[in-house]
Amino acid sequence: MKHRTAVLFAVFFLCSAAGGFLSAQTASAGLYPTGEYRSAEESFAAQEFRRGVQAFYRGSFNEAILQFEKSLSYLPEDNLILDWLGKAYYHSGLEGTAIQEWSKASQSGYGGLLLLNKIEVVKERRVAVSEDEKEIRYSESGSFPGVFNGEMIFSAPVSVLPNSNGTVWVLAYGSNELLRLDVNGVVIDRVTGPLNGFDSPVDIIRLANSNMLVSESAGDRLALLNGNGRFIRYFGEKGRSAGQMVSPLYLAQDSRSNIFVTDYGNMRVDVFDSDGNGLFFFGQESSGFEGLRGPTGIAVINDIVYVADNVKGCIYEFDLAGNFRRALVEENTFRRPESMKVWQDYLVVCDSNKVFSVDVNTGAVYENMNTGNAPSRLTSAVPDINGNVLVTDIQANEVYVMSKMQELVGGLFVQIEKVSAEKFPEVTLEVKVENRHRNPVVGLKETNFYFTEDKRPVSKLKFNGSSYENTYADITLLIDRSVHSRKFTEDGGVETVVRSIAKSMQGKGTLRIVCAGKIPAVEYAGSPEGALQFSAEGLRTPYSSSVPMDLAIRLCANDLINAAKKRAVIIIGAGKTTLNAFDKYNLSETTAYLSNNSIPCLYVKGFDNSDLDENLDYLIRTTFGSEYFVWQAEGLDGIVQDILDIPSGTYSFTYTSALSTNFGEKYLPVEVETYLMNRSGRDETGYFAPLK
Repeated sequence: MKHRTAVLFAVFFLCSAAGGFLSAQTASAGLYPTGEYRSAEESFAAQEFRRGVQAFYRGSFNEAILQFEKSLSYLPEDNLILDWLGKAYYHSGLEGTAIQEWSKASQSGYGGLLLLNKIEVVKERRVAVSEDEKEIRYSESGSFPGVFNGEMIFSAPVSVLPNSNGTVWVLAYGSNELLRLDVNGVVIDRVTGPLNGFDSPVDIIRLANSNMLVSESAGDRLALLNGNGRFIRYFGEKGRSAGQMVSPLYLAQDSRSNIFVTDYGNMRVDVFDSDGNGLFFFGQESSGFEGLRGPTGIAVINDIVYVADNVKGCIYEFDLAGNFRRALVEENTFRRPESMKVWQDYLVVCDSNKVFSVDVNTGAVYENMNTGNAPSRLTSAVPDINGNVLVTDIQANEVYVMSKMQELVGGLFVQIEKVSAEKFPEVTLEVKVENRHRNPVVGLKETNFYFTEDKRPVSKLKFNGSSYENTYADITLLIDRSVHSRKFTEDGGVETVVRSIAKSMQGKGTLRIVCAGKIPAVEYAGSPEGALQFSAEGLRTPYSSSVPMDLAIRLCANDLINAAKKRAVIIIGAGKTTLNAFDKYNLSETTAYLSNNSIPCLYVKGFDNSDLDENLDYLIRTTFGSEYFVWQAEGLDGIVQDILDIPSGTYSFTYTSALSTNFGEKYLPVEVETYLMNRSGRDETGYFAPLK
């Protein structure tokens, strides 16, 4: 009976997996069509393969590698096993080995363009090239038109404000309204302001307290809105004194929460406090400065205020008190500059039909995009959560979605991360969608996905939710017990960090504490409330001059792979590593293990606010993390929220399978295609139903 079960399993596997468990000799001999039994090697390979697939979906990637290697020992040339072995190595952070296994399968004719594209994307990600965003060219990947099928959606879009969930607020000058659109351009909310409505709105920004502020050029005022766009009250009024304006245009806020407004009618910049009280204004003629003539775009970077002048075609620089510093960009560089937004550490300026970036240190100007010769007047360009740039064209009545050229050519990187079939025929999938540079794609809807099983559409598809909507996080704190961090611990810095983060989690999620000593060890795992009175004296891990940070990080990540979709490792230490920190797994493999499993790494450093060493700096940047100083003025309460705000592009679906399982022994294929405007991506995988 056992022998017959193994044979049946092998036969059904042959039927379902193209290129899998079918050698060239067997295929040419037509063994399956004649009904002859498979060899013992093929049966043993199938059994090990099944165990490997199950281990993979449990997140036990090392176990999966072992099972797939055993399976290959019976069938060394089987392409399906090679493909899955590559997947397991990829999720273990060993991308070079994964590429080798995938390449073997691809060279045998397996996987087609889909596998070739996967190999190309992973190779591209492994090349540590630092892109200079200022010099990157963007092209249109889609647009949100103001008129669709003859029906007006909005009129004269003038400014946009992206949200962390992939939606975007569009401020329409012509129709005096504020609309919220999803990533597909569908209107999901429409705001007309207070009872008397908006009066020629021009710009919208998000304030430090998450409220929004809209400038009304014809109303000579600012409208304060909550995060959902509901009106709260007005700031300012018409006039020439402090707190008064004539035709306010663009907005910015500094680190002290003061609000800066370009006052076009008064040819100056008005300054308000966070409560809307007028403080002062600046920009008039002074010694060495002729005064503003047409102030438009405004931005604040590192407490320096930058103001664009559309009459003089230049950008001026002021301090927070309004004192003139210099002309950052000389006169007549631009034709008629409009808004000016902060983009990383430089300025993005809209000018007629072009968008430029400006280096705030040198004043160098780079052209990033051009809408061509068609009638166009670009007024606002802002990066969204998905790495695109949203550009408003008030004359063409469109909002353009601009993407990097290589993203348009390469499309989306789609991976079916997990398949759960315990309740078969009900099947639940987790799908991760990224661009080519590992940036998660946020905000997709059910309409962006198309699922098939064995190339036939699935039935009763249900969208369960998206990871970016999660409201809590699982966090692992990694305490550095190297000699470098000893003083930091003894001075109470580690206790401050642990207690602050435990408190900020508000009893939600799971908190783990791991110590990175000579041998990494778990010190605590449970509710955040259990660490509110954390004491470093209770740590069992001794200090060491030799700390394998790679092993400690992997220990942290192992438990997070199956944790909440919002999760992170937070390293607490002095910002240095010991000599053998990445001996077992090099830095690239360590960061890949975190990144390929969507686990960002953050760092809280002690002693002083000096730079992290190059290893830690690379680790933090590559995994979309951030660094903090234990004694920073704003405190550490915001770290948990920062983790929740990190983009996450995992989506969950459930469908009802119509496939035959052969009592759980048959490999069941499933495919997904993801579409977003002019880009798409695809993945194929398979799973096993429970044995019966």
